[in-house]
Amino acid sequence: MLHFFRSFLKSKVGAIVGLVVLGLIALAFASGDIAGLGGSGSAAPGVAVATVGGEKVTTDELSLGAKRGLERVKQQSPTATMKQLIAEGGLQQVLDSLIDGVAFAVYGEKHGVVLSDRLVDSELTQIPAFQGVDGKFDQNVFRQALAQQGLSEQALREDIRKNMIAQELVVPAQIGSVMSEYAAKRYASLLSETRSGTVVALPSLLFAPDKQPTQAELATFYKAHTGQFVRPERRTIRYALVSADKIPAPAAPTDAEIAARFEANKAAYAAKDDRRITQLVVPTEPAAKAIVAEVEKGKSLEAAASEKGLSAAKLESFSREDLSRQFSAAVAQAVFAAPVGKLAAPQKSVLGWHVIRVDEEIKTPAKTLAEVKGDLTKQIAEEKTRKSYSDAFSKIDAQLSGGSNLAEVAKSLGAEVKQTPSLTADGQVYMKPGETMPAELQPLLKTAFEMGQEQPQVAEIEKGKSFAIYDVTDIQASAPAPLAQIQNDVKLAWAIDAGSKAAKAAALKMQAAIRKGQSIEQVMAASGKKLPAPQQVSMSRPTLAAALQSGRQVPPPVSLMFHMAKNTVKVQSAEGERGWFVVQLKDIVPATIDSPDMIRRAQTELGQQLGQSYASALGAAMRKDVGVKRHDDAITAVRDQLAGTAAAN
Repeated sequence: MLHFFRSFLKSKVGAIVGLVVLGLIALAFASGDIAGLGGSGSAAPGVAVATVGGEKVTTDELSLGAKRGLERVKQQSPTATMKQLIAEGGLQQVLDSLIDGVAFAVYGEKHGVVLSDRLVDSELTQIPAFQGVDGKFDQNVFRQALAQQGLSEQALREDIRKNMIAQELVVPAQIGSVMSEYAAKRYASLLSETRSGTVVALPSLLFAPDKQPTQAELATFYKAHTGQFVRPERRTIRYALVSADKIPAPAAPTDAEIAARFEANKAAYAAKDDRRITQLVVPTEPAAKAIVAEVEKGKSLEAAASEKGLSAAKLESFSREDLSRQFSAAVAQAVFAAPVGKLAAPQKSVLGWHVIRVDEEIKTPAKTLAEVKGDLTKQIAEEKTRKSYSDAFSKIDAQLSGGSNLAEVAKSLGAEVKQTPSLTADGQVYMKPGETMPAELQPLLKTAFEMGQEQPQVAEIEKGKSFAIYDVTDIQASAPAPLAQIQNDVKLAWAIDAGSKAAKAAALKMQAAIRKGQSIEQVMAASGKKLPAPQQVSMSRPTLAAALQSGRQVPPPVSLMFHMAKNTVKVQSAEGERGWFVVQLKDIVPATIDSPDMIRRAQTELGQQLGQSYASALGAAMRKDVGVKRHDDAITAVRDQLAGTAAAN
């Protein structure tokens, strides 16, 4: 189940994004994803899937929005497919967001919300795709990007303008909403309440038919539930790992190379005369002389500075040239004339007057070639090794680009060619739960699921140490498994489906009987099935929240109890139609809230939710004001095109 996609658009942030998702071109540019905007591949390009206040939402926009939505889902669930997204209602959510975006823009323009060209210019220059290497807006880059996509500057500006109008309207509706203290206190008491009740489970297989399905029944069920048996895309990766030790070692550094390196860096080996200092900078010469006088009388430079609200800074070692360059030649001369432990004569720079104590004299004698030869030899050898590795990598890349195949290149390097089992996009071995691809190949996985078959590439595995030559030898597209290959799976699904329908009917019958006064035990006995023993459940809301925040699974009936009224009975399905639950909530014990902080936090949280409700109500009112008409035939055409079920022309 692709809950991520739905929760994204339903979240507080996602709702705002959804309302301004009209700007598909601008959003795509802003994310840096320019490629692929030129053609959506949807049915009947430019046809309206909805008309909002006289403006069209087109098949192109809907198709592109769905594809971008799937990209977001795949960041959390790599094996997700467009069919799954459509089945989860994702296409409808994208369409709703597009309609809301246009409705906001049309309403804003209708009621005089005007944005200047300068404001649009400002927004335009913030889009990363239009910025040069210096991070600033580049007119040439901007023109090239528009030309590449066949877009006009006016169309892009208009798109950005509509988005900004939508934001101007929706954001104020959400900000500053406040919930009353009374309501917040009642809400806060619910945050720590405890609920208890009884849960009866009705497993689907317990209610499944005793007879086996006929072949015709199985075929009919399979056809009606094909999406349930879709296999994910699978790929087999062939690869050869090449470590740095497989690359021929470069020649050892020569005496001439070592001497040349020494000569090129002679300054680094020259004798050094540095001073470590503590410094105080004051604005005037009299102030500097006053501090010097205090120090000469026995006070430390740090104490003298502290009494005046200043601080003396301990600095790293400086050469005479460093001090001249950073402060002034006069400061450098004074420092190098002063003895260790004494103050130098105050001198001026652009910063002010310097009062400096010489803390340490650091003198380093010059080094000869013989003294540093070992270090230089190691340095040059490492550089040669890195270059040899880099050259080998580039040579292999050129060989592959020139038409050489993986086996030929691997053989020339003496590397062993291996092959993975059939893998899914999340790195799992297909049909072998718990088994994954080799860890060292993980960096290659994303590219391997985007490249063509037998188009070898080279990629670094561990920087400077190893790389892999790899290609894809087999690609199995995502598609329903043939009935003949999964007959037992389909039989089980048929039994669960039939049992689920019978279990639901039994659960609804039990619910009605309990509402009429019968006990749990009585309705269970009347079911005619040997049901699992009823479970007595008690949980506090903080425990529930902690479980959800930590990612632990909370049984659906337990979550349901926190959405029920006391002494009520509800029926709920288990995941995957594997059963049904009858849930009876017996008691709610609210907490006593005396903490002002908790009440204030509740006010803030409720205020945010109230703002979201205001924004939703505003959106509904604007849709009604401008008028919305959906074109079902065009929507169906886009859905079929994306799902791959469109009829061939």
